[in-house]
Amino acid sequence: MTARVRKAVFPAAGLGTRFLPATKAQPKEMLPVVDKPLIQYGVEEAMHSGIQNIIIVTGRGKSSIEDHFDVSFELEQLLESKHKTDMVSMVRNISDMIDISYVRQKEALGLGHAVLRAKELVGSEPFGVVLSDDIIASETPCIRQLLDVYEYYGAPVLALMEVPKDQISAYGVVDAEPVMDNGRQNRLFRIRNMVEKPKAADAPSNLAIIGRYILTPEIFQCIETIEPGSGGEIQLTDALKYMLRSRPIYGLKFEGTRYDAGDKLGFLKATVEFALNRHDLGAQFREYLKNLCIR
Repeated sequence: MTARVRKAVFPAAGLGTRFLPATKAQPKEMLPVVDKPLIQYGVEEAMHSGIQNIIIVTGRGKSSIEDHFDVSFELEQLLESKHKTDMVSMVRNISDMIDISYVRQKEALGLGHAVLRAKELVGSEPFGVVLSDDIIASETPCIRQLLDVYEYYGAPVLALMEVPKDQISAYGVVDAEPVMDNGRQNRLFRIRNMVEKPKAADAPSNLAIIGRYILTPEIFQCIETIEPGSGGEIQLTDALKYMLRSRPIYGLKFEGTRYDAGDKLGFLKATVEFALNRHDLGAQFREYLKNLCIR
């Protein structure tokens, strides 16, 4: 019987240099898309997928992430005194949302190293990994889509998407063969190999790994075994490639729209499209955009 996935790891110790100066004194994960910080979108996706426990890997200067998901007595009392019950409920829902624990990554030594820092809190269970830079809008949460594959095959599953060749060098890229599965026709793959940030000419395909993973606990030993890779960092892609020696790994072209909110243009696109889809903002914002004079 396949063990149930109850936990998800959120690496959040990076410096967010692409968003300087905004991230000089605040975590990139706390930058708001409309009125909700990036990391909350990922936490809500995990929660709606059936995940029960979140493990956030933080670093120096990330205390506002903990504060955001903690109880804020003073704020609640202030809102209650002004009879703003809707806002009180919203604030409480954030702190009551899900069980969250934290572990520090003292040095930013790569995604693989960040995942390894969660080893003791994860234990011997399968778990998810969510990169909050990637916001995915979908009818079925992306993590839930991956969990459905994991629960059927009992093997690690990575989120995949097709990426233009001129952008492929920014991603981990897979060599994979389609799996004949009527329910996921042309979307499910068995991975044969993978490479981190290849040159376009050397990429084995245009299928890139996106920031959603379901992993088994063997990944920790794989991370501990490999040497530093691209950029001198411990790369999760390299650890997964090592894991391929001993067990199958699947990839799923998820259904939904992914926004690279770790990139300024992707962040702006997410802000605009999420605002347009808001019932309280969408109509007025759409009218504003229609009347905007673009020079």
